[in-house]
Order: sequence, then C-alpha cells, then structure tokens
Amino acid sequence: MIKLHDEEEGGGEPVRGFPQALPEGEQLLWQGSPGMLAFAIHPFHIRIVLAYFVTATGWRLANLESTGATGLEMSRVAINSGIGAVAGLGLLVFIAWAMARATVYTITSKRVVLRYGVAIRKYVNLPFDQIASADMRRYGKETGDIVLALATVGGIGYLKLWPHVRPLRFSRAQPMLRGLAGVENVARILASAITAHAPSRITQIQAPLQARAAMPTGGLAASAP
Repeated sequence: MIKLHDEEEGGGEPVRGFPQALPEGEQLLWQGSPGMLAFAIHPFHIRIVLAYFVTATGWRLANLESTGATGLEMSRVAINSGIGAVAGLGLLVFIAWAMARATVYTITSKRVVLRYGVAIRKYVNLPFDQIASADMRRYGKETGDIVLALATVGGIGYLKLWPHVRPLRFSRAQPMLRGLAGVENVARILASAITAHAPSRITQIQAPLQARAAMPTGGLAASAP
C-alpha cells in the first residue's frame, strides 16, 4: 500500500530512513541521498537564477551607459547586483544542502522508501507491486535520476512530494530518486529487486536496462504485474 506520513506517527527512526523497524523477511538492499550540487542545479535551477542575475545586471548597465552614467555609478550598480546574486544563490544552495542532507532513499527487497523533510520528516512507502514503470535519466557521467510511475497515486500529491517528483506532472505525480551518484548501479539494484519480488516481470525490467545502460539516458520499463 502506498502511504505518506510524518515522523510523529512512527515516533522516530528505529532504522535509518524508516519510521518503523523492517518487517521480518524484508532486506535492506541500498540506501543513498541526493548529491548536493545536482540537487541545487536541477530542482532549484541555480544556473537559471544565475543567468537571470547576469542578464538583468547587463541590461541595467547597458541602459545606464546609454544615458551617460559615470563609471562610479555603474560600478555601484554592478556591486549591488553582485551582492544580491551571491545572497540569492547562497540561500538556494543552503536550502538544497539542507534538503539533500535530510533525504534518504531506500530500496529493500519489497519496496522503495523516500524519507525527506528538514523540519518534519516525511516518509513515502512505494511497494514494488505499485510501481508500474521506472525510468533512469542521466545528466552526468555517473549522476542521474530514477523516475517511478505508479499504478495508483494513492493520495500522494505533487506538492507533498516536491522536490522528489517528476517536474510538471501534476495530475499523476511520479516520485523521483534525484541526484544519485552511480545511478546505473542503483537502477540495476532496483531492477533486480523488483524481478526477484515478481519473477514474471524480468524481461520487462532487466533487458531494457542492460540494453540502454551505455546510452546518455536509460530506462527500465516495468509493467504492472
């Protein structure tokens, strides 16, 4: 059953990344967290914010020059804009660092669990039976995301999951494991765990992953059992 709840419901973490102890027979296969830089670049778009500050500052300086402003006036504008850019980008990087540090992604022999939240920890439980498909997306040599499409959403909304959710998929939110170092290895662990849980799905999951692992983007297409 897909479930989202807060830390208070479970009373802490008997096992890192879990509000309750693992049930008997369930094995922890992998745990990891987003890379801070990847988290800052993709969910928080710091490159776009930087480009905005550079463009806005350049536009303002060009207008000042066209009106005959002195070099001192233009220097003041550039310095003030630089201070604003450093403050804004610094804040975004700090938030990204805090959120990445608070996040734990877990793959067990039966499910994927997302733990996140800086002030209040939240947990999303995604049993393999509810994962209709998965897709691996690389944006670096070894870094990338894993997107999980669900058979049923189960009341998990886009805003509740953000930033651990596929962008702009509001009606049917798709959880994401973001900014993973060694994403191909994580994808293989997930594919192997799902096919071990449901052997009939092996051809739909492992074969596409192995065939596309060398490509810039890869996928593991898992059809619901």
